[in-house]
Amino acid sequence: MTAKPLPYSHKGDLTTGPVQGHLIRMSMPMVWSILAVIAVQLTNTYFISRLGTLELAAISFTFPVTMVISHLVFGLNIALSSVISRLIGEKNFDDVRRVTLHGTLFGVTVAFIVALITWLLLEPLFRILGADETLMPMIRDYMPLWLLASVILAVPVNGNSAMRASGDTVTPATIMISMALLNFILDPILIYGWFGVPALGIKGAAISTTIAYTYALIFGLYAIIYKKRMISTDSLHLDKLRDSMKRLIFIAIPASIANIIQPATSAVITAFLAIQGHEAVAAYGVATRVEALAMLVVIALALGMAPIVGQNWGAGIYSRVHEAISTAIRFNFIWSFFIAVSFGLFAGHIAAAFSDDPVVIRQATLFFWIVPFSYGFGNLVFGWSSAFNAMGLPQRAFFMILVKSAITIPAAWAGGHFYGAAGIFWAIAITNFAVGLAAHFSSSRAMREMEPAAATV
Repeated sequence: MTAKPLPYSHKGDLTTGPVQGHLIRMSMPMVWSILAVIAVQLTNTYFISRLGTLELAAISFTFPVTMVISHLVFGLNIALSSVISRLIGEKNFDDVRRVTLHGTLFGVTVAFIVALITWLLLEPLFRILGADETLMPMIRDYMPLWLLASVILAVPVNGNSAMRASGDTVTPATIMISMALLNFILDPILIYGWFGVPALGIKGAAISTTIAYTYALIFGLYAIIYKKRMISTDSLHLDKLRDSMKRLIFIAIPASIANIIQPATSAVITAFLAIQGHEAVAAYGVATRVEALAMLVVIALALGMAPIVGQNWGAGIYSRVHEAISTAIRFNFIWSFFIAVSFGLFAGHIAAAFSDDPVVIRQATLFFWIVPFSYGFGNLVFGWSSAFNAMGLPQRAFFMILVKSAITIPAAWAGGHFYGAAGIFWAIAITNFAVGLAAHFSSSRAMREMEPAAATV
């Protein structure tokens, strides 16, 4: 019996038609999805910053930890999207529903285990990062609830990956945007105590995020089960669980490890900045949140490029692979230069929007004057990593990201030791330039060398 096709499955062929058109169609809704995820953290940062510098420093300490957890789960999203898209191409729709079910359950399990371990090690973990007794009470108020929220979010995030693999990028974007708007509405009410609600401070931000993620869970389950029919509801299909896990883990493990390297590096940099004072940590927290918001277009393009690269690489149409990567790189440099100039011109105003502490403003401004002009080069590592994951070569993507981290950490330590916070910012910029250029030329050469071998497989 032939399984009933999934909605949007007819849009899965990316080996024909204009490459630029596919890039736009796949990338634009992802801009809004990523924007929504970042907006939750940025909204929390903004409203908490109004409470004071200590509160801002406390929330800044949580960013590296929350990023590591989020990126760890995102490795499974990459794997789920890859496996589902290939199954749709093979028209194995029953397997699509089964793997989506197992992948979603696996994602929740991983998120729960990571959250539990983090909760058990909360005190020593943040002590290592440099949080002192002044900040720990606020961190203890925020993190346990956020960890609960991260487990809840694992369901809609994995469901969204499956829907994007089916060609539907609008529904996932709608879910994430409405989630971010709900968080934006609830944040000031719960943090400041509007409309008669008790003022909960930093804990209020965690509660609003948990509520927003729960909304995304309900909306996401409805969409993927009833609207898209992408999860099997007749049984758990435990007899094929091993097959599902084998398909997913092959990609998820290297992708997850690669994904956590960057936020782990950010955590180390935060520890280096903690030596310079709470203001330096707060400034870095503000700068990296704004940076993530500005770079979401490039990130969305890299992620949208992946299925185009993967399908055409598998079909042996290498000219379209080169066209997709080249188009993405050109846009990356144009956008990065625009962002760098904008940050340079309005650095002080951007920093002042998040803090009235003159030290925080000065150091955040310094970051915006130094680091952004290296964005175009640093983004090459992420873009090529996305392409290699799509080609089925996650080990090469992992290696590039590992090398960048291995150079950034000692460079940042040396910069901080000799020149303080400014030295750390310069170390980040110089590493972006050097590693980005090396990654681009070595990856271009490696891809050309692998084409004949791939064609014979």
